[in-house]
Amino acid sequence: MKRDIYVFNSGEMKRKDNTILFETETDKKYLPVEEVNNIWFFGEVTLNKSFLEFVSQKEICLHFFNYYGYYVGSFYPREHLNSGYVILKQAEHYLDYEKRMEIAREIIITGIKNIIVILKYYNGRGIELNQKIDSITSKMEEMKYVNKIEQLMALEGNIRDEYYTCFNDILKNDDFKFIQRSKRPPLDNINSLISFGNSILYTTILGEIYQTQLDPRIGYLHSTNERRFTLNLDIAEIFKPIIVDRTIFSLINKGVLTGKDFEKDFNGIVISEKGKKKFIEEYNGKLDAVIKHPKLNTNVSYKRLIRLELYKIQKHITEGEKYKGFVAGW
Repeated sequence: MKRDIYVFNSGEMKRKDNTILFETETDKKYLPVEEVNNIWFFGEVTLNKSFLEFVSQKEICLHFFNYYGYYVGSFYPREHLNSGYVILKQAEHYLDYEKRMEIAREIIITGIKNIIVILKYYNGRGIELNQKIDSITSKMEEMKYVNKIEQLMALEGNIRDEYYTCFNDILKNDDFKFIQRSKRPPLDNINSLISFGNSILYTTILGEIYQTQLDPRIGYLHSTNERRFTLNLDIAEIFKPIIVDRTIFSLINKGVLTGKDFEKDFNGIVISEKGKKKFIEEYNGKLDAVIKHPKLNTNVSYKRLIRLELYKIQKHITEGEKYKGFVAGW
């Protein structure tokens, strides 16, 4: 089974015969290339053309983050599965506004349903969230009747603002008090954590798109424009609550992450290297967790669910099989 590699140290990564060598001032580590799916870089790493040609040949995606934990970009090897027909159908469903709206609406409503799943879980464990659940459900119902992407996005923004205020009830930790959403830079610990988690999810999904015939540059909820990739942002709306937010709740409520894992830097707050490692370990645990798939009658991991979601989009645009998004049981 292929795995993702996370690199925090500084050093040089290069091809060594038919394997990958990561060399620091004090250590050498060999990575069997056939076992690698994606490589994520958080440290200062030197790469050369020979290495890039090698990972491209082996269909390995590289993802780069800066010191602050911000996503910088990806080395996305030449698409090996892209189909001209699928890309044409993708574009057709974007250019036809009614077809685009149908997909965008299902994506965003599915994401909201997963938010409600999270809130109902904690409501059933003694945290009073009924009022917020009713309010969010009401706004979600409005989404069924709007006819503009902008209206969907505005309602989604209102729902997410309301949802984030529930974090204070779920976490009950003054080191992670949510006041308002701030991104670049995040102004407090919880915003830093949300932004970092979302960025990791965006790149996880990008790596999954690479294994399909879909083009990541053509999304439906997020407009296709100068932004490099948009389809991964779309699919992330579905999985943020059930992967990223659950990771955050677990880490904080178990006391694994504390205020000591964050650092003040210029005008904002950044997660320390130690904090990032803690997050990624828990996040990967969530990706690897398996559930009984309601239709396939077999156990699948959450990472596999992301791939299945992409396949459903592809079937919708190429075979007319109506897309229905994945809603978690918990």
